[in-house]
Amino acid sequence: MKKRVWSGTAGIVLTLAVAVTAGCGNKNENGAAAATGGTSPSAQSSQSVQSTQASQSASASPAESSPAADQVKKIVVGTGTQFPKVAFLDEKGKLTGFDVELVKEIDERLAGYEFELQTMDFGNLLLSLETKKIDFVAHEMEKNPEREQKYLFNKEPYAHWRNKIIVAKDNDAIHSLDDLAGKKVLTGATSAEAQILENYNKEHDKKINIVYQNGAANDTVNQVSTGRVDATLGADFALPLIDPQGKLKTVGDDLSEADILFVFRKDDPESRQLADDIDGAIKQLKADGTLGNLSKQWLGQDFTADTVK
Repeated sequence: MKKRVWSGTAGIVLTLAVAVTAGCGNKNENGAAAATGGTSPSAQSSQSVQSTQASQSASASPAESSPAADQVKKIVVGTGTQFPKVAFLDEKGKLTGFDVELVKEIDERLAGYEFELQTMDFGNLLLSLETKKIDFVAHEMEKNPEREQKYLFNKEPYAHWRNKIIVAKDNDAIHSLDDLAGKKVLTGATSAEAQILENYNKEHDKKINIVYQNGAANDTVNQVSTGRVDATLGADFALPLIDPQGKLKTVGDDLSEADILFVFRKDDPESRQLADDIDGAIKQLKADGTLGNLSKQWLGQDFTADTVK
């Protein structure tokens, strides 16, 4: 019988202890209860034979429909805990969110794999992939040319987003990247938004002052709203998730748009096979409406249908 394992890393072992316990379960959970009553010995004997036959039949069924335990491949999935509604710890300490629940749904549909979620700082996800501590990354990772040079992406997007400039609600001076030149802009190291800022600085003499951080979403909102930094960049769907009180706003045109996919090791045949298998599961989730429903549940609307043309 195949088990799912949702666990964490050393940095948050105590917090995730609850998450591990709450998340563990079996893909095929079968239970049986027997009660003995005032039956005759012959009836009991007959029941015993029938019970044995039923037990043998039941034990044979999973073997016929599911891979043997030694044929199930363990896959470690890297994600974070600081992205509200995407990958975060709820009030009970349980790891959940759109990407987390999507990984669980995919795991349910891939009998040949056993997924284990490992949590870490966002900035360590790609490094952990390169050093083979994890097998793929699930954290709303957009595909861009810089990442494509180093990593493998699956082909079937599970979401789509557009990056925007985000400023304090009362800031009417910033509308474009040019307006950010000479100003402090907060972003996560190794993020797609950081790449946008870094590319701008490569092409312009007057640079944007990029402030890298690995802090939580509420820290980002606080730094921008209090003026410690002038702006940040973020996906269109993310602002209401990280700023439910409406302290910030998006401005200007879309800076980029991208498909959201999982990230794997490049030039690795096993990673390619895993990515292809995951694509098959995502297609099923799209076809039966599960993916769209997950997006509505966690992100507020369906961000899964649009794709980069």
